[in-house]
Amino acid sequence: MSGDHAHKQHQMQPGSVDYNSHKHKDKHKDREHSHKEHKRDKERGNWKNCHSEHKSCSEKKHREKEKERLKHKDKQKEEKFHSSDGKYRDKENGFVSSLSIKVEEDNGYHHPIKHEKALKRERDEDDRYEHKPKKVKVDHEKKVKKRKQEEDDGDFEEREEKKPKKRTKEVKKDTTGGKKKAKNEPEEKWKWWEEEKCTDGSKWRFLEHKGPVFPPPYEPLPDRVRFYYDGKAMKLSPGAEEVATFYAKMLDHEYTTKDIFRKNFFKDWRKEMTSEEKSKITELKKCDFTEMHEYFKAQSEARKQMSKEEKQKIKEENERILQEYGYCVMDNHRERIGNFRIEPPGLFRGRGDHPKMGKLKRRIRPEDIIINCSKDSVHPKAPPGTRWKEVRHDNKVTWLVSWTENIQGSIKYIMLNPSSRIKGEKDWQKYETARRLKKIVERIRAQYREDWRSKEMRIRQRAVALYFIDKLALRAGNEKDEGETADTVGCCSLRVEHIRLHPQMDGQDYVVELDFPGKDSIRYYNKVSVEKRVFKNLQLFLENKQAKDDLFDRLNTSILNKHLQELMDGLTAKVFRTYNASITLQQQLKELTSSDDNIPEKILSYNRANRAVAVLCNHQRAPPKTFEKSMHNLQTKIDEKKKQLSAAKKELKAAKADAKTLRDEKSKRAVETKKKAVQRISEQLMKLEVQATDREENKQIALGTSKLNYLDPRISVAWCKKLGVPIEKIYNKTQREKFAWAIDMTDEDFEF
Repeated sequence: MSGDHAHKQHQMQPGSVDYNSHKHKDKHKDREHSHKEHKRDKERGNWKNCHSEHKSCSEKKHREKEKERLKHKDKQKEEKFHSSDGKYRDKENGFVSSLSIKVEEDNGYHHPIKHEKALKRERDEDDRYEHKPKKVKVDHEKKVKKRKQEEDDGDFEEREEKKPKKRTKEVKKDTTGGKKKAKNEPEEKWKWWEEEKCTDGSKWRFLEHKGPVFPPPYEPLPDRVRFYYDGKAMKLSPGAEEVATFYAKMLDHEYTTKDIFRKNFFKDWRKEMTSEEKSKITELKKCDFTEMHEYFKAQSEARKQMSKEEKQKIKEENERILQEYGYCVMDNHRERIGNFRIEPPGLFRGRGDHPKMGKLKRRIRPEDIIINCSKDSVHPKAPPGTRWKEVRHDNKVTWLVSWTENIQGSIKYIMLNPSSRIKGEKDWQKYETARRLKKIVERIRAQYREDWRSKEMRIRQRAVALYFIDKLALRAGNEKDEGETADTVGCCSLRVEHIRLHPQMDGQDYVVELDFPGKDSIRYYNKVSVEKRVFKNLQLFLENKQAKDDLFDRLNTSILNKHLQELMDGLTAKVFRTYNASITLQQQLKELTSSDDNIPEKILSYNRANRAVAVLCNHQRAPPKTFEKSMHNLQTKIDEKKKQLSAAKKELKAAKADAKTLRDEKSKRAVETKKKAVQRISEQLMKLEVQATDREENKQIALGTSKLNYLDPRISVAWCKKLGVPIEKIYNKTQREKFAWAIDMTDEDFEF
């Protein structure tokens, strides 16, 4: 039933004062309106009977019966019966009572009426009817007039959509005897993994969203905050001032000490200056950004000192923006968007010694944006006075918004959240591909071992490279333009300078020492013992080459990937990394975990297994800046807990001595209490010590990357279910949403 229909039914409800006054005292005036209402509700057989029966009753008789019903409410409840159409009816009057409407609500019918308040109105309005009938009539006419006006304005539907929610909540309150229910009941999770997957290559059938959120426009600095050049205050143009603030904010960062950063910044900054500013500002070392830096520092401190109310206001505004822009509708399901905000302008940082660090990341405007949505959706509106670059309807791709950034010319995307169906399907497919590799990996290994002896050098190089990818989980390496990106290296792009061969080292034979900048300029350093044939081939590859020459000079990523596709459909170097990471986790969990361990010990074993994978994949990190401080605090807690344990043991010893002497029930109970205290403190101490060990071992290892991207979550879920470890201890809320498919479908017997 629509909100409009429900509202009108309520106005015509038999037994209500509005109904009586309107139908009997003002019958001729509103006859046309009553006829329309009657015709609309005639479809409900239930209403027809009620209406005809009620019209045959006199007004006086109805009031008397209504008063009698309210006075003998308990008696009337017993006289109600369940009719053949499944609705409760009043035996005397024959119309659907407010109680019967409440029961219908429970049976799945939706009547947006405030049931609790309806009963109270019947009592109050009954008295009002006797003394002030005209006022009721006027109020009713005003309501009808107001409702018609709202319908004309187009606001009625919105108001009626809101009303049923409130009334439904009150119905729930009534049916539970006044007890409150949860305000926000969790939405039912879309189990997309139980549905059939599209086979035509389309990613969605319907897609609707609001587009991106742009950063706020630049706000000029206050006049009191000045920029100085060569010791003299200088007023900058808005464009030049904005870029200057990017540098000022980073004054205490190590980036501003790097020559390449400073050089790139100054070059791009001058492009934003006026001709007059260019003629004056010629050297960066003469620029003084101190006042700007102090201003932004003070702003940062002010944000930290905000009152609770101010923080709550910001939080509410962010939540409002999230609800409006942070979700899309995809195939009739509401899906969360990953990052719906366009990155603000600033200075490019890059990782490692990136040659473009310090360059200006320009402000992205609507004219740079390509929108992707379905044709039959409501298209996102560009900000007033602007337009999108393009609106597409490509259901073969998963992105919602795209644009090209100016630093490296790469395309940036707004996509769905990791917990979405599209991301989940991609993850599931990735791990299934790795499981397919498991079935044929021994055959592939046998083949590349045979290729080590090939007469063709290109086949030997390909076989040795594949051995490194398999054994060391190296990335394939991508071909990049000279000087465009940081000098990072993968397997195919290894140079002579990155490898050293040692016939014997640290008690091992045929040791290969690898040292090169890997992804994100993170150093890869490893010493590994290899098979004799691999060692001999590497010696052959190094002959007559200079330090900058390629180790695999007859191999590139295209050749390697083509070969991998021939071995197995969908096979890439990354599939090898995923397979080796997942199989390593499964093997380590079997070796390290005992069912007799307690929960903290099992979690420590899990983290150690995860750490073995992170080491294999070279997922390193710099120690956190607060590491020493946090370890010191943790050690302090451990020392205090040890003191508590020592004191508790002494108290237990004394209690045992007393019990031995006194031999009464009180002293025995005291011994049991002290024993429990010792046991509790011992467990707390053990947890703290395990935590300290875990934190120390993870000092330079990043566990998150492998856990979220390389480890089949079904391995972890099965391990948790088998050993009774709460999944919450392994995956936080966000991660559980990402891997909902794995948690739902996996049992304890799963094997990768």
